[in-house]
Amino acid sequence: MFASENGLKGDPRLQAISEAIRVVPHFPKPGIMFQDITTLLLDHKAFKHTVDIFVDRYRDMDISVVAGVEARGFMFGPAIALAIGAKFVPLRKPRKLPGEVISEAYELEYGTDCLEMHVGAVQPGERALVIDDLIATGGTLSAAISLLERVGAEVVECACVIGLPEVKGQCRLNGKPLYILVEPRELDNCC
Repeated sequence: MFASENGLKGDPRLQAISEAIRVVPHFPKPGIMFQDITTLLLDHKAFKHTVDIFVDRYRDMDISVVAGVEARGFMFGPAIALAIGAKFVPLRKPRKLPGEVISEAYELEYGTDCLEMHVGAVQPGERALVIDDLIATGGTLSAAISLLERVGAEVVECACVIGLPEVKGQCRLNGKPLYILVEPRELDNCC
């Protein structure tokens, strides 16, 4: 569900967030319109709006874990976790965490990848939010959900800053709700 469909229709913060995202054509390969959130992070007001909207949504949901997907989920997850009184758990690419880990492989358009989480970072029964910057195919979020559920967590929702209007990836989320702030920007709408 898009934020604009859930009580924030016409909210100027959503427009500010969208306008702060830069579109980089043909990156990392031809035909891709890369949604660059680094420019959102440079705009302190838009960045704060992003975190505030997520905090307002999750403040009263009894979430004890905010799991951020490497790497851009790390930009938003810790601030949200601190504001709602939850712990932040990084979900990392292989061989980035120093301790004992559990892993979940997933399919990409062009191959496979894997997410890892420290053993013991999440306890059975904890309520978790998964955060990332963008959803396209849903493979990464699906792997994050699987990791958390394997250790007994209840995944309450997945949240992304950017999502396609048709969100094909949502069908891969095992019925978990998905909350998205803005649609991807088009090149001719930027600058």
